Amino acid sequence: MSLPPVLLPTTVVGSYPPVEGRGLWSRLDPHRAARETAVSDQLRAGVEIVSDGQVRADMISAFAGHLPGVRDGRVIGRIEPPARPITVEDTRYALSVAPFVKGILTGPTTLAHALHLDTRVYRDRQDLALDLAAVLAREARALVGEGVCMLQVDEPILSTGAADPAAAGEAIGRIASGLSVPVALHACGPVGEMIDDLLRYPVQVLDLEFAGHPGNLEVVAARELGDKRIGLGAVVSSSDEVETVGTIRARVERGVAAFGPGRLLVDPDCGLRMRSREAAFAKLSRMVEAVREVRAEL
Repeated sequence: MSLPPVLLPTTVVGSYPPVEGRGLWSRLDPHRAARETAVSDQLRAGVEIVSDGQVRADMISAFAGHLPGVRDGRVIGRIEPPARPITVEDTRYALSVAPFVKGILTGPTTLAHALHLDTRVYRDRQDLALDLAAVLAREARALVGEGVCMLQVDEPILSTGAADPAAAGEAIGRIASGLSVPVALHACGPVGEMIDDLLRYPVQVLDLEFAGHPGNLEVVAARELGDKRIGLGAVVSSSDEVETVGTIRARVERGVAAFGPGRLLVDPDCGLRMRSREAAFAKLSRMVEAVREVRAEL
């Protein structure tokens, strides 16, 4: 599947505020209502590439909690694939109601640094990350098989300086290899110290924060991007304060001036899980409105 045939396609980084379910269905699956609400809200806001909302757990537990070899946040043995894919069921639901859906994985290096290494099976976290990447590669192939239009790997650890960037790139490459859809890497924070490493990664999209970290625009625009596209974080995700359409539009216009409209996807800076539902919906709605205004001028 290809991306939406429009300039400046709108999307999300992934997570959405979970709502509490009620009734019989919530007893069978306490996250069903949250999943349906997350997808519905994205579509009502006008977002073109939606996610499943990532409503079941935080980004670490959502994956690590299902992996043989991990118990209570501790790596106690060799990492093995789970009995069934972790995110396919929720992604399949999103695909049943939306034409364009992205699959989302927590990156292997972020997972490796979040878990306590309590076994001699792995020499170090880089070694662990490669086995995590192998498991996540299976998950990625399953998501592509379901029909996602792109795959996103979230690696917030990269901006901390705690991880070796070359090793992280190797792990990402093991996930991205052979996939038939574009792969995006989402990284948080200022990218000045890591942009050259990110540009070497075997991904088609770099999804970065440009609203909360406006200095990233100059840093990235000064590089030769080749055929890489940019996910332009145009909405601050760290606060419930909802920016005006004009503020968001100005950010998108700066992105267009720096990179050209054909290179950009537009989304919030990061996931919206910690925001109120009202703020998250308003942020997405205004982002979509701002993008539509910019498109009308192109």
